[in-house]
Amino acid sequence: MVKISKIETVIEKIQTPAYVCEEALLEENLKRLKEVAERSGAAILLALKGFAFKALASLVDKYLSGCTCSGLHEAKFAHEFFKGSVCTYSPAYKEEEIDEVIALSDHLIFNSFNQWEKYKAKALGKTSCGLRLNPEVSSSPVDLYNPCALYSRLGITKENMQYDKLEGIEGLHFHALCEQDASALEEVLKGFEERFGELIPRMKWINFGGGHHITREGYDVEKLIALIQDFRKRYNGITVYLEPGEAVGWQTGSLVASVLDIVHNGMDIAILDISAEAHMPDTLAMPYRAMIRGAGEVGEKPYMYRLGGPTCLAGDIMGDYSFDAPLRIGDKLIFEDMIHYTIVKNTTFNGVKLPDLAVLRKDGSYEVVSQFGYDEYKRRN
Repeated sequence: MVKISKIETVIEKIQTPAYVCEEALLEENLKRLKEVAERSGAAILLALKGFAFKALASLVDKYLSGCTCSGLHEAKFAHEFFKGSVCTYSPAYKEEEIDEVIALSDHLIFNSFNQWEKYKAKALGKTSCGLRLNPEVSSSPVDLYNPCALYSRLGITKENMQYDKLEGIEGLHFHALCEQDASALEEVLKGFEERFGELIPRMKWINFGGGHHITREGYDVEKLIALIQDFRKRYNGITVYLEPGEAVGWQTGSLVASVLDIVHNGMDIAILDISAEAHMPDTLAMPYRAMIRGAGEVGEKPYMYRLGGPTCLAGDIMGDYSFDAPLRIGDKLIFEDMIHYTIVKNTTFNGVKLPDLAVLRKDGSYEVVSQFGYDEYKRRN
């Protein structure tokens, strides 16, 4: 699924730092997700933990069935800005929040029997209740993002299943993938059915979780559709949910930065107005190397620079990149694929300005939809 960005057509209008989501690219992803839903019979929900961009909620509503949320605030956000159903899961709910969470949620998923027993009386009759199960099968590439790692707190294992406490439970949820293909889902689904298959006929719905990289070029969409169709056929047409987050925002936008200064200490170092620590934290946590439009690997192009942020953190470094021409103060750099898991995780560390949120509309117009300044730093401290 090759995407063609048009951000360079408005680069002169962009006041940095700014996350710029391209409406046309987002719609390409949404169309593919809708096709999967229609052909497989599954319902697809947007996982707000990966992509919470309220200015484009109405576009998401055209193609997806609702949102999946990680607690009260995401549930409130989904209810306020989106029109579809709301599915909420949290490792643990707070007593002072549970009534509002129940009122906002069409599906409410519990992580343990302790939580289910504690809130069962409140939830029954007001929302469809489910349990998160741990299939203990995962090929997640990094333990930081592996919900089925050893000693995971996420989901009920087969060993801890309490069959006498399932009355009122209408659905089961599992989540074991991270940026993976349908073959990984096939493996997880096999483990899930081996451990919990006897429970499935008693349920109204099964949630396959997120991590499905459906919109990535090369993803085996046909295999995914076949897996879902086969599962639903074997269980009398049971409702299946998928909840991608990254796949919605995948390659739909960029983080645009400006060069503030260039210093030399054994090599040329460009200081930018964006921060790896504050604005693109997964590059340090995962870690991974962000792509920059027009830049190359070390030694690939004639002019080499280390790129760093404006904070006092010594490790606030994006990496070493090469360029066709020398960088100049004021140049703009386009960091590719920086919409998912960035705007939902960025911080005001060191008082750095949060980037603007902007949209490049399908008609070619550029619109800044949210801006942040000192008040945001003051409010959060």
